[in-house]
Amino acid sequence: MQAALVQGILAERGPLTGAALHEAVGGELFGLWKLCRGSGLFDLRVVGRRYVRLDRTVEGFARLSPSLLREFMTYTVVGLPDQAEALASASARLERRIARISRNKRRSAERFTAEVLGMLVPQGLDLEHFCVLIAGDVVYGMAHDVTREESSTGGRVDGSDLDLVVLASDDADPAWVERLDQTIKQRKWLYLRNPMVREEVDYVVKRLSRLTEQAAFDTFPHQVACKVFDEAEYLAGSAALHETGRRVLAERGVPERLVALRERAIVRRAAREHWLLAQPGDTLPEQSVQQFYTDDEAAEFEHR
Repeated sequence: MQAALVQGILAERGPLTGAALHEAVGGELFGLWKLCRGSGLFDLRVVGRRYVRLDRTVEGFARLSPSLLREFMTYTVVGLPDQAEALASASARLERRIARISRNKRRSAERFTAEVLGMLVPQGLDLEHFCVLIAGDVVYGMAHDVTREESSTGGRVDGSDLDLVVLASDDADPAWVERLDQTIKQRKWLYLRNPMVREEVDYVVKRLSRLTEQAAFDTFPHQVACKVFDEAEYLAGSAALHETGRRVLAERGVPERLVALRERAIVRRAAREHWLLAQPGDTLPEQSVQQFYTDDEAAEFEHR
């Protein structure tokens, strides 16, 4: 990647996100990231925050999200050292945009939940036995709207999915648990296939006893379930049931275990970035893909 080309584009157009800069200069994504991040020729501003994701493909299971490449492409503004004011303005615009996307995604989740409950509550669903929570990018204020392929249908969706957790009390009527699950599933497909919506909804319905079992934190799936519930925020239903679920995790020391995972992920992220910056050339070594971006981002980034 030629530094002069990148410098010329930025001098002409002002600070750009990683994605906009790559669209302007082309070439290898890895080479552009390495040049901007490691050469000392550019000023980078990263918007947002890093948070833990659990991933079987990485050592210790814990990694930081966004990935190195997602962070660069979507959440980073690149400028020249003499563009401090323009860089600050561009970063502020990006921050406002991400906040707006996250708000809109949350509203979509609220609308989805209201539609599902609006069908079932008049028929007898007792919300004292259920609560609906939202997790994922949205709760961190880090949702994006980059169009991507949805794996089950091959269709296109707009950015971050909507991660919902439905917790049912142990004395909830099994018929209503099943009916709620099926209603969400049906609504999920409507949101996915409607070209005016194009939202992917991922969800799980489980009883409190299942969460209690998962709080043992003794397998990878249990760790994922605990991590998702720990980050999740209340949307609808029984707030008391949500608090009961949180107490289950707290009594078993899950929040402290998640903090430890985050601390290890931070150390590994720094080591991974240092190692990648030291690699020769502009092409990402094939064995290093998982250190740079994730499997679910492969289709998006590899076709740029």
